[in-house]
Amino acid sequence: MEALFSAVHYWLVEHPAITQYEWKQGHTLGSSPLFLAVTVTAYLAVTLSLHRFAFLPPLSAVALRFITAAHNLILCLLSLVMAVGCSLAAFHQMPNRDWRWAVCFPANHTPPRGPTFFWAHVFYFSKILEFIDTLLIVLGGSSSRSRRLSFLHVYHHAVVVVMCYLWLSTAQTLLPVALVTNASVHVLMYGYYLLCTLGRRPRWKRLVTDCQIIQFVFSFMVSGLMLYYHFTGSGCSGILGWCFNAVFNASLLALFLDFHSKNYHAKKKDHEKNK
Repeated sequence: MEALFSAVHYWLVEHPAITQYEWKQGHTLGSSPLFLAVTVTAYLAVTLSLHRFAFLPPLSAVALRFITAAHNLILCLLSLVMAVGCSLAAFHQMPNRDWRWAVCFPANHTPPRGPTFFWAHVFYFSKILEFIDTLLIVLGGSSSRSRRLSFLHVYHHAVVVVMCYLWLSTAQTLLPVALVTNASVHVLMYGYYLLCTLGRRPRWKRLVTDCQIIQFVFSFMVSGLMLYYHFTGSGCSGILGWCFNAVFNASLLALFLDFHSKNYHAKKKDHEKNK
């Protein structure tokens, strides 16, 4: 067991490419504002074009199921690796095993380098990979597109890439906590989608949405602790990036609560009426 842990720790934390990682604005892959702007704009433009004009023919049911299953499996496993990798990296990188570091990076003393920021970079690119979610919805045909391509879906996929960019460019405080909780929820979410694609629809669909809402509530609770450290100490790094993150999370929480109410409360009422 110890040998297994050592191997995992080496490949997820101690490998030279990970320990020596450093985000250099304009030099590291994907670190320029132009890359960010082109990526998000292209996603929105392609999504709008495909949704309105549907110039690509829908995939066959067999091809769509195969590609969707592969995509969900990749993102489920990648989310698990990111959650484990960032957890081990944060514990390894925090000074003197002081847990406050995971909540409040010291202002002006936390350059975006080391294993924790390596996993933040992987997470950043994983959000671009998730754009395939939208493509698969569009290629699923008009009925799938109208049913699943919502404002919440497109808004979340576009803005989360900006959020992840700010995590790295500002060495944003709370980054490890946000990454681990989000990746953990995505393990559950993509695991659910994978099972659905394979024809085994679990009964815990509502659990996925509930966990997403709990994630946002938890982030606000931890943010309260971070703000306490920020105003009673020497400050926390990347506070402006955190402000963007907080506003984004608040908007997502409102949208998820609306989605939860429309999809579950309404169904519950209809079920009670039909009794």
